[in-house]
Amino acid sequence: MNTPGRAALFDVDGTLVDTNYLHAVAWWEAFHRAGHRVAMTDVHHTIGMGSDRLLDRLLGEDRDRGGDEELSETHKAVYATWSDRLPVLNGAPELLRALAGRGWTVVLATSAQGGELAALRRAIGADDAIAAATSADDVDLSKPAPEPVERALEQAGTGPERALFVGDTVWDVEAAGRAGVACVALLSGGIGRAELEQAGALAVYRDPAALLAGLDDSPFARRERA
Repeated sequence: MNTPGRAALFDVDGTLVDTNYLHAVAWWEAFHRAGHRVAMTDVHHTIGMGSDRLLDRLLGEDRDRGGDEELSETHKAVYATWSDRLPVLNGAPELLRALAGRGWTVVLATSAQGGELAALRRAIGADDAIAAATSADDVDLSKPAPEPVERALEQAGTGPERALFVGDTVWDVEAAGRAGVACVALLSGGIGRAELEQAGALAVYRDPAALLAGLDDSPFARRERA
């Protein structure tokens, strides 16, 4: 019987591409235009959730949901102004290629929708190392629900014990944990080390370049030796 391969599952926004603050500004602008007063720091701490969960957290679950679609569309329109100049994080494409070269199946698991994901993949420029990707279009529940991670595991064809997830938010760590997958966290999304560790991150690195530089002593290498 063949042993399933190892899977390296990656969030995208804030993990591989430096977009968390762009999303925060775009959501803030959407709220501002709709007459909602929401602090930027509160917006930032919800980035990584799907839009439905983000709105629940920031505006309350008992809100009038009639304006939700307009808010989401405004966010998309503002964010789209940066779509052709999204800044890839230092070391991101090299990290994906290094893991693929070591036999890991690389799968993206993001709360972005299909069109946004396409722009993110163009920015990363490492499709040769990416085996598959799941977006918000492929799941019913977004992070911190485990469904995006579970879907990524299905695409990788392996179980949670053979996978590691890399993300940058508390929601990434929680989603991975609920799917039974250990999470390596990055500080590149603007969330502090203490918050990520408290959520259950197995290890924390500054950014993709730092993880790449320490790959031989990382949880990935330890899984390879197990």
